[in-house]
Amino acid sequence: MEYISMRRLMTAIVASTLAASIAGCGGAHAAERAQAEAQSDTQAAAVASVDEQEAQSDATTNTTANATQSTFTSSVTTSLDAMTSGGAIDTSDLFTERDLAQEADLVGATYLSLESGKDVTITEEGVYVLVGDVEDVTVIVDAEAAKVQLVLDGVTITYSDWPAIYVKNADKVFVTTTEGTQSTLSVTGTFVADGETNTDAVIFSKDDLVLNGLGTLTVNSTDNGITSKDDLKITGGTYVINSASDALEANDSIRIADGNISITTEKDGLHCENEDDDTLGYVYICGGSLNINAGDDGIHATTYVQVDGGTIQISGGEAIEGTYIQINGGDVSISAWDDGINASYKSNSIGDPVIDIRGGNLSITMAQGDTDALDSNGYIYVSGGTVDINAQFAFDFDYGSQFTGGTIYVNGEQVSEISESMMMGGGMGGPGGEMGGGMGGPGW
Repeated sequence: MEYISMRRLMTAIVASTLAASIAGCGGAHAAERAQAEAQSDTQAAAVASVDEQEAQSDATTNTTANATQSTFTSSVTTSLDAMTSGGAIDTSDLFTERDLAQEADLVGATYLSLESGKDVTITEEGVYVLVGDVEDVTVIVDAEAAKVQLVLDGVTITYSDWPAIYVKNADKVFVTTTEGTQSTLSVTGTFVADGETNTDAVIFSKDDLVLNGLGTLTVNSTDNGITSKDDLKITGGTYVINSASDALEANDSIRIADGNISITTEKDGLHCENEDDDTLGYVYICGGSLNINAGDDGIHATTYVQVDGGTIQISGGEAIEGTYIQINGGDVSISAWDDGINASYKSNSIGDPVIDIRGGNLSITMAQGDTDALDSNGYIYVSGGTVDINAQFAFDFDYGSQFTGGTIYVNGEQVSEISESMMMGGGMGGPGGEMGGGMGGPGW
């Protein structure tokens, strides 16, 4: 599929301008030649000058267009470059080309001007551009096996008890923000269920959901912010989410390649859990910027949490929680009052809990009390990156630890081993877990 872009628009404008310019020059030259053959040398010089100016203009315009297009795609490309093969999660097929496209193909798009009190139901595949400032409107997608793209073009929807966007049935739905626009979706009261479906999010999807674009979307919710009952992907755009419950929620996976995401929530920032299948429910991040202020967990997953890139700031009870937590890259800054990173038995399908740090920059600041910076009910492995911990208790693990590479600081002091209950000032209190753990490593 071909996507409309600034580069295409600029190229079309240049082509049109050059065509008009060349036609005008041709008429003028014919008239001049008819007037006097003696002026031919002067005419040739004038034509050469015009051609040179046109060539310079063409080159400059194309350079500008290319730079603009590069701005759209460079951050996503950088994020994908950070993807780690051989990590805990298979990253070979996480995002499609259309997932990563930040502009919609508007050729043949349907434009919908919303009206207060009138729901809109979409039943066919296509691209739909939403405009308007309305109340008590739900955009419903009920299009079996279809791919539907909703383009938010500065739209504002406020509802008291139903989602602003409700995907009942589709193959996949894209929610794309238009460049330079600000859209706001809000639910202000108590959500009402749709039969047996607890529609408890401002954007609620029963199927795969992709958020992308070049604009800004604000979501305000008295319950969850954005929910997908399958996979939830974010590949671009700016998001401000304020929610009483989970800000971003999915059953099968949450995958983030890019975007600027700011979250304030009374519960979890990112929550991925499938109650019917404990082999699912993972979080993957390879780029973008996340700033999470959570009343409970910053990031919570049943199976894996894998960070390959991006800039992540989390303030919460437990910043990152899952069964297997792997950090391969990125900059992660944590402020927590329970555990900084906690690996525990949330899934019975992937073995013992593990905290596996292979790269990146990880900074953890813990509140006083019975709190642990890195807490694993299984193992802690550090083989790369920089870990900077400020905490009364730096490490807690049940089975063992390995420190084979990277740099670890505890309360300002560089350490050479991972020992349980490393106390304030770098003291080695507690039972002292020995290197190797005797249970095997992560398969380096």
